Amino acid sequence: MPILRSAALFLVAALFEIGGAWLIWQGVREHRGWLWITGGVLALGAYGFVATFQPDAHFGRILAAYGGIFVAGSILWGVVADGYRPDRWDITGALICLAGMAVIMWAPRNGS
Repeated sequence: MPILRSAALFLVAALFEIGGAWLIWQGVREHRGWLWITGGVLALGAYGFVATFQPDAHFGRILAAYGGIFVAGSILWGVVADGYRPDRWDITGALICLAGMAVIMWAPRNGS
């Protein structure tokens, strides 16, 4: 059950993190304005709160694992929101990042 909780938290955090970055991008690069930028900043703040609910108490481990989620999730977000078409290397890299995240977070450890 801890792995399912952790995975659900990663999904929610990815939504806030990637969504927040995308809103800021839209606000600045696509000239949609301060409302979009503010929404992005708030979403990024929410990501920080969600990350604190991970069962593991090691900040470095959590943040490193979120890096893997960010890579894969960003590609997926681009496909859904912006019509991005990843090539096989994008997909291969994203899968490697997800595998790295799983090892970082859920590999058996002695005493930690």
